[in-house]
Amino acid sequence: MSLLLPADVFIPDGDEAREWAEQELAKPAYQAAKPTWFDNLMADVFRWFLELFDREGTGTIAPFATTLIVIVVVATLIVALLVWGRPRASRAVRRHRDLLGVRDERTAAQLRADAEKRAREGDWDEAVVLRFRGLARDLLERDLIDPAPGATAQGIAREAAVPFPGFADRLHDAAVMFDSVRYLRVPATETGYRALAATDDALRGAAPLLASAAPDLQGVPA
Repeated sequence: MSLLLPADVFIPDGDEAREWAEQELAKPAYQAAKPTWFDNLMADVFRWFLELFDREGTGTIAPFATTLIVIVVVATLIVALLVWGRPRASRAVRRHRDLLGVRDERTAAQLRADAEKRAREGDWDEAVVLRFRGLARDLLERDLIDPAPGATAQGIAREAAVPFPGFADRLHDAAVMFDSVRYLRVPATETGYRALAATDDALRGAAPLLASAAPDLQGVPA
Protein backbone atom coordinates (compact mmCIF):
# COMPACT_ATOMS: atom_id res chain seq x y z
CA MET A 1 0.00 0.00 0.00
CA SER A 2 1.59 3.30 -1.10
CA LEU A 3 1.29 6.56 0.84
CA LEU A 4 -0.19 9.36 -1.23
CA LEU A 5 1.11 12.86 -0.48
CA PRO A 6 -0.40 16.15 -1.64
CA ALA A 7 1.30 17.60 -4.63
CA ASP A 8 2.27 20.81 -2.81
CA VAL A 9 4.13 19.07 0.04
CA PHE A 10 7.84 19.90 -0.13
CA ILE A 11 10.23 17.11 0.78
CA PRO A 12 13.82 18.38 1.32
CA ASP A 13 16.81 16.46 0.11
CA GLY A 14 19.57 15.30 2.44
CA ASP A 15 21.61 18.53 2.40
CA GLU A 16 18.59 20.74 3.02
CA ALA A 17 17.36 18.54 5.84
CA ARG A 18 20.79 18.71 7.54
CA GLU A 19 20.85 22.51 7.15
CA TRP A 20 17.37 22.78 8.68
CA ALA A 21 18.43 20.62 11.62
CA GLU A 22 21.54 22.75 12.24
CA GLN A 23 19.46 25.93 12.15
CA GLU A 24 16.98 24.47 14.62
CA LEU A 25 19.69 23.32 17.05
CA ALA A 26 21.32 26.74 16.88
CA LYS A 27 18.29 28.37 18.52
CA PRO A 28 18.91 29.78 22.06
CA ALA A 29 16.64 27.24 23.70
CA TYR A 30 18.83 24.38 22.54
CA GLN A 31 22.10 26.22 23.24
CA ALA A 32 21.05 26.94 26.84
CA ALA A 33 20.51 23.24 27.42
CA LYS A 34 24.05 22.33 26.38
CA PRO A 35 26.48 21.40 29.18
CA THR A 36 28.72 24.27 30.23
CA TRP A 37 32.51 24.01 30.45
CA PHE A 38 32.14 23.61 34.21
CA ASP A 39 29.70 20.71 33.72
CA ASN A 40 32.17 19.02 31.38
CA LEU A 41 35.05 19.62 33.81
CA MET A 42 33.15 18.13 36.75
CA ALA A 43 32.16 15.16 34.62
CA ASP A 44 35.82 14.58 33.66
CA VAL A 45 36.93 14.85 37.30
CA PHE A 46 34.22 12.42 38.45
CA ARG A 47 35.11 10.00 35.65
CA TRP A 48 38.80 10.19 36.61
CA PHE A 49 37.95 9.52 40.26
CA LEU A 50 35.90 6.43 39.32
CA GLU A 51 38.72 5.18 37.14
CA LEU A 52 41.04 5.22 40.17
CA PHE A 53 39.03 2.32 41.56
CA ASP A 54 38.94 0.51 38.22
CA ARG A 55 41.75 -2.02 37.79
CA GLU A 56 41.98 -1.21 34.08
CA GLY A 57 42.24 2.56 34.71
CA THR A 58 44.72 2.60 37.51
CA GLY A 59 47.82 1.67 35.53
CA THR A 60 50.49 0.79 38.05
CA ILE A 61 48.35 1.82 41.05
CA ALA A 62 46.36 -1.07 42.44
CA PRO A 63 42.77 -0.43 43.59
CA PHE A 64 43.72 -1.28 47.16
CA ALA A 65 46.55 1.26 47.15
CA THR A 66 44.26 3.97 45.73
CA THR A 67 41.61 3.29 48.33
CA LEU A 68 44.25 3.40 51.05
CA ILE A 69 45.47 6.81 49.83
CA VAL A 70 41.96 8.22 49.90
CA ILE A 71 41.38 6.88 53.42
CA VAL A 72 44.66 8.37 54.67
CA VAL A 73 43.82 11.80 53.22
CA VAL A 74 40.34 11.83 54.76
CA ALA A 75 41.66 10.62 58.12
CA THR A 76 44.34 13.33 58.10
CA LEU A 77 41.73 16.03 57.56
CA ILE A 78 39.57 14.68 60.39
CA VAL A 79 42.52 14.53 62.79
CA ALA A 80 43.52 18.09 61.87
CA LEU A 81 40.01 19.34 62.68
CA LEU A 82 39.99 17.48 65.99
CA VAL A 83 43.42 18.76 67.04
CA TRP A 84 43.34 22.34 65.81
CA GLY A 85 39.62 22.93 65.48
CA ARG A 86 38.02 25.07 62.81
CA PRO A 87 40.29 27.68 61.20
CA ARG A 88 40.27 30.98 63.06
CA ALA A 89 40.20 34.26 61.23
CA SER A 90 43.41 36.25 61.37
CA ARG A 91 43.64 39.22 63.71
CA ALA A 92 43.45 41.61 60.79
CA VAL A 93 40.26 39.98 59.52
CA ARG A 94 38.67 39.89 62.98
CA ARG A 95 39.53 43.54 63.53
CA HIS A 96 37.45 44.51 60.49
CA ARG A 97 34.53 42.35 61.61
CA ASP A 98 31.41 43.89 63.12
CA LEU A 99 31.58 43.85 66.90
CA LEU A 100 28.38 44.31 68.91
CA GLY A 101 26.56 45.68 65.89
CA VAL A 102 29.19 48.27 64.95
CA ARG A 103 32.18 48.08 62.62
CA ASP A 104 34.70 49.86 64.82
CA GLU A 105 38.39 49.47 63.97
CA ARG A 106 39.67 51.09 67.16
CA THR A 107 41.93 48.96 69.31
CA ALA A 108 41.06 48.01 72.86
CA ALA A 109 43.44 50.67 74.17
CA GLN A 110 41.81 53.33 71.99
CA LEU A 111 38.32 52.33 73.07
CA ARG A 112 39.33 52.47 76.74
CA ALA A 113 40.91 55.89 76.25
CA ASP A 114 37.77 57.21 74.55
CA ALA A 115 35.62 55.71 77.30
CA GLU A 116 37.70 57.47 79.96
CA LYS A 117 37.38 60.74 78.05
CA ARG A 118 33.59 60.42 78.00
CA ALA A 119 33.63 59.55 81.70
CA ARG A 120 35.56 62.72 82.48
CA GLU A 121 32.92 64.64 80.53
CA GLY A 122 30.15 62.97 82.54
CA ASP A 123 28.74 61.12 79.52
CA TRP A 124 28.27 57.85 81.39
CA ASP A 125 26.08 56.25 78.71
CA GLU A 126 28.72 56.49 76.01
CA ALA A 127 31.46 55.66 78.51
CA VAL A 128 29.74 52.36 79.40
CA VAL A 129 29.17 51.42 75.74
CA LEU A 130 32.76 52.18 74.76
CA ARG A 131 34.25 50.44 77.80
CA PHE A 132 32.37 47.20 77.18
CA ARG A 133 33.42 47.30 73.53
CA GLY A 134 36.98 47.82 74.71
CA LEU A 135 36.65 44.80 77.00
CA ALA A 136 35.37 42.67 74.11
CA ARG A 137 38.04 43.99 71.74
CA ASP A 138 40.78 43.17 74.24
CA LEU A 139 39.61 39.56 74.52
CA LEU A 140 39.49 39.38 70.75
CA GLU A 141 43.00 40.78 70.38
CA ARG A 142 44.27 38.22 72.90
CA ASP A 143 42.66 35.38 70.89
CA LEU A 144 40.56 34.41 73.92
CA ILE A 145 37.23 34.68 72.11
CA ASP A 146 36.16 34.28 68.50
CA PRO A 147 32.57 35.55 68.39
CA ALA A 148 30.42 34.80 65.39
CA PRO A 149 29.20 37.71 63.28
CA GLY A 150 26.29 39.38 65.06
CA ALA A 151 27.27 38.04 68.50
CA THR A 152 25.49 39.81 71.35
CA ALA A 153 26.98 41.16 74.56
CA GLN A 154 25.56 38.16 76.43
CA GLY A 155 27.08 35.79 73.88
CA ILE A 156 30.48 37.42 74.27
CA ALA A 157 30.17 37.27 78.07
CA ARG A 158 29.39 33.54 77.96
CA GLU A 159 32.31 32.88 75.59
CA ALA A 160 34.67 34.93 77.78
CA ALA A 161 33.57 33.00 80.86
CA VAL A 162 35.19 29.85 79.42
CA PRO A 163 38.79 31.07 79.85
CA PHE A 164 37.74 33.18 82.88
CA PRO A 165 35.22 31.11 84.86
CA GLY A 166 35.81 33.16 87.99
CA PHE A 167 34.51 36.23 86.14
CA ALA A 168 31.29 34.64 84.86
CA ASP A 169 28.97 36.68 87.11
CA ARG A 170 30.85 39.94 86.56
CA LEU A 171 30.88 39.41 82.78
CA HIS A 172 27.15 38.70 82.87
CA ASP A 173 26.51 41.89 84.84
CA ALA A 174 28.67 43.90 82.44
CA ALA A 175 26.73 42.56 79.44
CA VAL A 176 23.40 43.36 81.13
CA MET A 177 24.61 46.92 81.77
CA PHE A 178 25.68 47.31 78.14
CA ASP A 179 22.33 46.04 76.82
CA SER A 180 20.38 48.24 79.25
CA VAL A 181 22.23 51.40 78.23
CA ARG A 182 22.64 50.64 74.52
CA TYR A 183 19.23 49.22 73.70
CA LEU A 184 16.83 49.94 76.58
CA ARG A 185 18.06 53.53 77.02
CA VAL A 186 18.48 53.06 80.75
CA PRO A 187 20.72 55.94 81.98
CA ALA A 188 24.15 54.77 83.07
CA THR A 189 25.70 55.89 86.33
CA GLU A 190 29.22 56.63 87.46
CA THR A 191 29.02 53.70 89.87
CA GLY A 192 28.04 51.35 87.05
CA TYR A 193 30.83 52.59 84.81
CA ARG A 194 33.43 52.23 87.55
CA ALA A 195 32.31 48.64 88.18
CA LEU A 196 32.57 47.85 84.48
CA ALA A 197 36.03 49.46 84.29
CA ALA A 198 37.17 47.44 87.32
CA THR A 199 36.02 44.22 85.65
CA ASP A 200 37.85 45.16 82.46
CA ASP A 201 41.06 45.98 84.35
CA ALA A 202 40.86 42.75 86.36
CA LEU A 203 40.44 40.69 83.19
CA ARG A 204 43.51 42.31 81.68
CA GLY A 205 45.62 41.11 84.59
CA ALA A 206 44.06 37.66 84.95
CA ALA A 207 45.57 34.51 83.47
CA PRO A 208 43.10 32.59 81.29
CA LEU A 209 42.51 28.88 81.75
CA LEU A 210 43.51 26.51 79.00
CA ALA A 211 40.64 25.08 76.99
CA SER A 212 41.30 21.58 78.36
CA ALA A 213 41.12 22.87 81.93
CA ALA A 214 38.02 25.03 81.52
CA PRO A 215 35.02 23.73 83.51
CA ASP A 216 31.51 23.18 82.20
CA LEU A 217 29.69 26.51 82.23
CA GLN A 218 26.19 25.41 81.31
CA GLY A 219 24.95 27.03 84.45
CA VAL A 220 26.26 30.49 83.51
CA PRO A 221 23.31 32.94 83.37
CA ALA A 222 22.02 33.48 79.84
